[in-house]
This record gives sequence, C-alpha cells and structure tokens, in this order.
Amino acid sequence: MVNEFRYPDVCIQFKYDPTFPIRGLYYDKLKGCLMKLDFFGSIEPDGCYFGRRKLSRKEIESMYGTRHIGRDQARGLVGLMDFFCFSEACLIADMVQYFVDAKLEFDASNIYNDVNRAIQHVHRSGLVHRGILADPYRYLLKNNQLLRFLRMLKDKGKKLFLLTNSPYHFVDGGMRFLMEDSFGLRDSWRELFDVVIAKANKPEFYTSEHPFRCYDSERDNLAFTKVDAFDPKKVYYHGCLKSFLEITKWHGPEVIYFGDHLFSDLRGPSKAGWRTAAIIHELEREIQIQNDDSYRFEQAKFHIIQELLGRFHATVSNNQKSEACQSLLDELNNARQRARDTMKQMFNRSFGATFVTDTGQESAFSYHIHQYADVYTSKPENFLLYRPEAWLHVPYDIKIMPHHVKVASNLFKT
Repeated sequence: MVNEFRYPDVCIQFKYDPTFPIRGLYYDKLKGCLMKLDFFGSIEPDGCYFGRRKLSRKEIESMYGTRHIGRDQARGLVGLMDFFCFSEACLIADMVQYFVDAKLEFDASNIYNDVNRAIQHVHRSGLVHRGILADPYRYLLKNNQLLRFLRMLKDKGKKLFLLTNSPYHFVDGGMRFLMEDSFGLRDSWRELFDVVIAKANKPEFYTSEHPFRCYDSERDNLAFTKVDAFDPKKVYYHGCLKSFLEITKWHGPEVIYFGDHLFSDLRGPSKAGWRTAAIIHELEREIQIQNDDSYRFEQAKFHIIQELLGRFHATVSNNQKSEACQSLLDELNNARQRARDTMKQMFNRSFGATFVTDTGQESAFSYHIHQYADVYTSKPENFLLYRPEAWLHVPYDIKIMPHHVKVASNLFKT
C-alpha cells in the first residue's frame, strides 16, 4: 500500500486488531462504512462503523435513510466472508480512519480497491507463500485428526480431490509439513488424492471454460497436450468445472465439497448441484460462549424483559402513559439494552456474534450459509464422530441455526 500505491508512510505503523472484525461483514464502497447486516439485509444498529468510529442510529438513518439496505444500495456492498477478511476489514477501517483524522478527501471505493489489489499482489507474487513456508511453525498447525479423516474416506472407497487457488509448490510444502510426522515419508500426502488441481482461479473456475494444463513440478512449466483424463500421479493447473465434470463423471449430490469461503468456494459447487460443507473456525468458540452459564443468564434476562415490554405495550396505550409508566418503560428498555450489550461483548466488542445479531436474529452471514452450505462445521475432522454412512439432517422443529440449540454442559468438560 505504501511502497507501490504511495499511501502515507504512517500507514506502515497500523497494527492488526484481532478484537475488531468478525467474518461476514460488508463494506460499502460508496459511503465507506463497515457494517454487519441481519438475515433480512438491515444494518445492525450497533454494528456500523465509519473507520473505527461506531455510528449512532441517527447517523445511520441520516446516511442511508433507513436501516434496511435496498437493492440499489446493495450493489455498492462487498462481503468479507473468508479467513483473510479479518485483516482486510481491519486495514480498510484503519485507512478510512486515517483519511478522516487527517481531514483529507477520499473515495471509499478507491480504498477498498487498493487494499484488495494489495492482498491479491502478496498472493500472486508469492510473498505470502514464501513467508509461510519460511516459518511454517508460526503459521501452520499440524493436525493428525485431519489426516485420519482423509484416510478414513479413502479406506471407504471415496474419491478425493484437492482444488486450490494456490500454486503447487506452496500446497506441496504446506502438506508435507502438516503430515510428514504421520506419514513418515515427506511426499506421501499425494497418495490421499485422486486429483490435485492448483491455481484453479476460483470462483471463475465454476463459470469459465478454461482448459486444464498438466503441470511439471520439476521443470516448473505447463504441458501443451490436451487433458482428457486425470492421473493421480500428476498435478493440474487452471481448468473449469465444466471440464472437471466431463472428465470425472462426478455429478450432483454424490460429490461433497469442503471450503471456507461462502462465495468463492461454495456458491459455484452448490449451483452445480454438489453437496457443500462450510468450514467456519469461529463456530467452536461461539458454541462454547452461547452455552456458558453467564451467557445463558443474560439471554434469559433479555427474553424476560422482552416479554415484559410486549405485555406493557399490549396493556398500556400511548395516551394512557403516566409519568410512572414512562419511567418503568425507560427502565425496562435500559435493562434490555444492558443485557444485549453484555451478550455482545462476550463474542466481539465491536460486532458481536458471527451468526446472530444483538437482537437474536440471524445475521446475513447465516443467511448465506442457508443458501450455499448443506452442512457447516468448525473443522473437517468433526465428521470422524459419525459413521461415513450417516445421514445428516436438521430437526424439523428447529427454526434457528442448529448450533444455537443448547448443548449439554458435560460435553464441554475435559
């Protein structure tokens, strides 16, 4: 941002704040606001920031006219849905705040575009890949359970494929580090997969008609021959979903695709008729928080106050409100807000929980899970808890996301 796009040198001093962003936020490229939306596309009253300053309800209504984002306004919004979105959201907010504090004019869309270009640059140039492989213990977590899961699938006769936007040298280096202790041989991870596709260029992979190219890892070049069959011993670059389906003959619900980005990973496969599994790392922490006694206490308090307010408004009309009634109403509203704030702070001080709003409604992020994911979990190896033949379904009486159902406390004891 500073060296290439000539942003002020002071921007180098910005530090990532892990307590600020959550997954599933939206950035308004026209107005420069970073916001959390609910299931119906309305702005969360306590979850809209201009830079690092939270906007009041009056400021939101003054800026947007209403909390609900209309279809025309939605065209200016970009969703921040994957694991990289945390640093992206934080950097965008810090950039906006810098221009505000410096009293400099700026175009909010330029900030987003430049941050996005910078992120793309560190990936395409290989900076991020070289940095991770140079110090894998800092960035990668060895996981024997994931290997167990992949081996279980292989032993049950499943066909496994790896589809990634990363270059092969990074995938190979990362997988060797993750699984070398379990395999013994550093290159044995390839035995798990029937097809390995790198530099797939998702999400364009799902809609383009780019041909597959066979990649020679020793010479670091692409073959010129046509790819009309996949060899487990070879690596493939680019390609498209159409060609993939024609070659493999893997169609519809017999395929399940795992990914952590609802748009880049799961939207395309779900439209193609595949089953999809969303990997959401934050899920585990949020389940633990919402099943904690302190959270349940505040939640019960919130619902009791909500019920009292409903009875109050049903009993007392506006023209019947005395000073005592108004005082009671104010006290109940304040108590409800305190309970709401307490619950929010348990998840994230700026935006609250990932899956629900402060009022208990599902968030826009939850809406997209409903759209594009058949199942969601915090990590793939959670499926080891079920038989491979198990049929997963949502109970018909559940009107909220399944993980919001209270979990027995003994499951959290170690």
